[in-house]
Amino acid sequence: MNDVTKILTRRRRVFADNALLFYDDPVYFTHAEGVWMYDANDTPYLDAYNNTASVGHCNVEVVDAITRQASRLNSHTRYLYDAVFDYAEELLMEFPDDLSKITFTCTGSEANELAMRIAKESTGGDGFIVVGNAYHGCSNATADISPYDSDGIVTAPNVRALQPPNSYLLSNAEIERNFTDGLRQCIQDLEDNGHKFAAFIIDTTLEANGIFSVPTTYLSKTQEIIREAGGLFIADEVQGGFGRMGDTMWSFERHDVTPDLITVGKPMANGLPMGAVIGTANVINQFFRKHRYFNTFGGNAVCAAAGLATLRVIQRERLLDNSRSVGKYLFDKCSKLMEKHEVIGHVRGAGLFVGIEIVEDRDSKKPAPVIATTVMNNLRHHNVLTGLAGQFDNVLKIRPPLIFDKANADQFSDILNLVLSLDLKPIVPRT
Repeated sequence: MNDVTKILTRRRRVFADNALLFYDDPVYFTHAEGVWMYDANDTPYLDAYNNTASVGHCNVEVVDAITRQASRLNSHTRYLYDAVFDYAEELLMEFPDDLSKITFTCTGSEANELAMRIAKESTGGDGFIVVGNAYHGCSNATADISPYDSDGIVTAPNVRALQPPNSYLLSNAEIERNFTDGLRQCIQDLEDNGHKFAAFIIDTTLEANGIFSVPTTYLSKTQEIIREAGGLFIADEVQGGFGRMGDTMWSFERHDVTPDLITVGKPMANGLPMGAVIGTANVINQFFRKHRYFNTFGGNAVCAAAGLATLRVIQRERLLDNSRSVGKYLFDKCSKLMEKHEVIGHVRGAGLFVGIEIVEDRDSKKPAPVIATTVMNNLRHHNVLTGLAGQFDNVLKIRPPLIFDKANADQFSDILNLVLSLDLKPIVPRT
């Protein structure tokens, strides 16, 4: 019995039968460094997927910060200690001046749920509007605003969904018209059914929809409509924040909008569990005057130290510039492959967040999820890690650590070219 079989046996003994697991033939990793993950045989895998390790797996500066803080103090924010305030002050400097208050959580899901509670308190409403097929978290409340978890169907009576801005199938004009008209209709429908409008929440990377990061004009009128209706604008930066999109530190900035609340998570502490809600003083203070919200591990000293070290690496190493330049290089390399491979219907994205839509043919633009799954699994067998996104799981998701360089991009595109040249028959899952 090999190592993978042994670990699968242990997993099945203690995890749920259908607990999510990557790849038909899973990989057993033992260590990682930079953009590489290593299996039990010390075989390196190029990580083109894991944005949580945003400044690289086991970054020395982050590990040192964690170790130093863990050896001195780790406690919660009902006590006073420097680590959390050092981080909060530096992080808030990366946001517009009006967004001056922060509350820490452990995850993006917690941050989004807290943002929902704040929006309800601020507006007196309970109605939320999202983008169809969006994903905002795994709690009860965030599952209600995550139609991705329910095959794209909104089931909660106080939630409405807008047509996704699908830049593969729709023109820019259609996207803008659908968004503004749809937003007004959703607000009215909520009100007509007894749900006062509280907030519109969007991940502007639209990761769950298949990474539709352009155009950046469709939100220009959204903020005005939201505020006229008495609601809040919530930007979910869990996927697109911390320089991921290349042009700006935060993905909402690419759209020339200013949210009332911003949520962050995943990459902010380079793999440690950390999230936060950032907002205006009026909105945040109003909530805390009435609610005794407290999160035991949110903002703990060790995670705060990791967050500060991660932010400083992003700043010092100019990883925003790297995301922009290497991302453009990677995008161009992937786009060039369309000349050879008909199954690539569309390449899109910004910075180090690229989506490759896999289709049966470009004329019909019909999604090809089986082919996409095969491509993802074949990449894994050629030691490259990716994932899938989109309503039909037919979009290859490329979202590497921000230290990804042009040599990594060359390796990725060369192996993708090789994989797309193979017979794309499904791989038989390991049993």
